[in-house]
Amino acid sequence: MKEVDAELTALDRGIINAFQGGFPVTTRPFDAAAEALRDRGVAVTGPELCDRVRELDEEGILSRFGALVNAEEIGGAASLVAMHAPEDRFEEIVEIVNGFTEVAHNYEREHPHLNVWFVVSVADHPDPDKDGNDRVEAVLDEIESATGQETYNLPKQREFHVGAKFLVDGPVPEGDVDLSGLAPDVEPTDRSTLTPEERDLVVEIQGGLPITETPYADVAAALDTDADWVIETIERFRREGKVRRVGVIPNHYALGYTENGMTVWNVPSDALDEVGPAVADLGFVTHCYERPRHAGVWEYNFFAMTHGRTEAESERRVSQVRDVMAEFWDVSADDWDTLFSTRILKKTGIRIDERASSNTV
Repeated sequence: MKEVDAELTALDRGIINAFQGGFPVTTRPFDAAAEALRDRGVAVTGPELCDRVRELDEEGILSRFGALVNAEEIGGAASLVAMHAPEDRFEEIVEIVNGFTEVAHNYEREHPHLNVWFVVSVADHPDPDKDGNDRVEAVLDEIESATGQETYNLPKQREFHVGAKFLVDGPVPEGDVDLSGLAPDVEPTDRSTLTPEERDLVVEIQGGLPITETPYADVAAALDTDADWVIETIERFRREGKVRRVGVIPNHYALGYTENGMTVWNVPSDALDEVGPAVADLGFVTHCYERPRHAGVWEYNFFAMTHGRTEAESERRVSQVRDVMAEFWDVSADDWDTLFSTRILKKTGIRIDERASSNTV
């Protein structure tokens, strides 16, 4: 398997490496981004950079361009769920599960029992005495009733790292361009809710920014509001955690990262505080969480997601995770597993609009 698409130009590789985060939130961001690339030996103007990002998006090399909204901070709740689908009913059960609009991503994974893994995403509960987690449980009750199969809810209990970066050979190999300092200096708020104007902004940008030389002004025009307010609010959201980062989001499959390994570990509770940050520091770990065990069915409480471009690369990376684990506790063969995805069963965006609306006052 090729490690990188040979048809990517030096400019393409520079874009992918440099701007997976830290893209400028300013009036003409492509001019500043082009200057940063020129400083690193990649000759390009602002308009040329904008055109090429648009083309990469249209070609499917990028999944999108813009602000990566952190749904958890916007409203509602989400949870990872596992279940068993017997071989003779597999397609039937998957069709039922995928028919629930609350189910976003769904994967078939290699495991002797729990072979279906999906994400449930819901708005906040209309009852003020309940929350989004209660709505997740209600959806799972419906799925169990419809399929006749038990579900195992694995909500995130602690987040150690979320930050997928998929680098390629070429300019800016470390992906260390950060132009977020060009944004206006804004003060974060302590509000957990959204205003109606902020909700409209979240809905407008959830699928990406317009790939134009003035994307924030174009968002403002679509909302009939002020461009400076859009810029300041997106930057404030970034500082508050409502936006994880601003930049290009590569299609990792198009870049050859086809091996998706979910490593799971039965980490002693007293080691988690040290293990979590240490594993999160591994550059190839894209997600890293503590999740609950289910006695007698699921004994793992720590998840670390890795991606590789070949099976051998994935195996090396899993071994590196194990080596880090072994620095903190005595890891046996029964204490961990890797569940590779064998099929994407459903992949739709998390319904940010409903979650944002449920958290708007």
